[in-house]
Amino acid sequence: MASVPILGVRFDARTTSQTADDVLRWAQAGEARYACFSNAHGVIEAQDDPSFERVLNGSDLNVPDGMSIVREMRARGVDQPDRAYGPDVMLAVAQRAAEAGVSVALYGSSPQVIALLQERLPALAPGLQLVEAISPPFRALSDEEDEADVQRLRASGARIVFVGLGCPRQERWCAEHAERVGAVCLAVGAAFDFHAGLLRQAPAVLQQAGLEWAFRLAMEPRRLWKRYSRVVPRFLLGTARERSRSPAVTPFVS
Repeated sequence: MASVPILGVRFDARTTSQTADDVLRWAQAGEARYACFSNAHGVIEAQDDPSFERVLNGSDLNVPDGMSIVREMRARGVDQPDRAYGPDVMLAVAQRAAEAGVSVALYGSSPQVIALLQERLPALAPGLQLVEAISPPFRALSDEEDEADVQRLRASGARIVFVGLGCPRQERWCAEHAERVGAVCLAVGAAFDFHAGLLRQAPAVLQQAGLEWAFRLAMEPRRLWKRYSRVVPRFLLGTARERSRSPAVTPFVS
């Protein structure tokens, strides 16, 4: 599996289909692993917090969720045909899990979103065994609350847990809980809102042009303007500097 570092964060070259196949294989084997779907926002968060960088680099898979990452991977000699977009991977995994009889759970977001997902996700993946759904409070959990959630997930028998807590909280949760839950944990973020029907996805042409961030900013300006005003300039300048210092970055294979 070819991988390449971008501003200190390892990205793995995997398509949506390959990522979904990996996840299903791990789940069927009864393995406890976690996968992240990272974009420029995640990279800048990792630059600001070394502990978060360790979370991303310690994942079993960290795939490019954004086209800006895909372009950087290509520029550094990695054959990455497209992004492994979190919402697309979530749907592909759910459909494979339904076909294979592998049970899944949901963890994160609001009670409203979780309730809608419980209705809509099985319709998108007929036959899906959705065995647990938990919407934790929007605050730090006590040790007792956290352990209660872990026990609920373990008791459900879910082999795959979709986690939607927002970056970087969801990635940290997956890193800290995959072994405790004993399942494959996927930090899919906004996929919950998209598949619940509460957020519109950017048109395909904007996604391929790497302008999904602009579409999302237009949809949620009050929530996202600070994030993008901080992330976009730093990512563009940082990657340009990195490539100018090492124009021919050799990917490593693991």
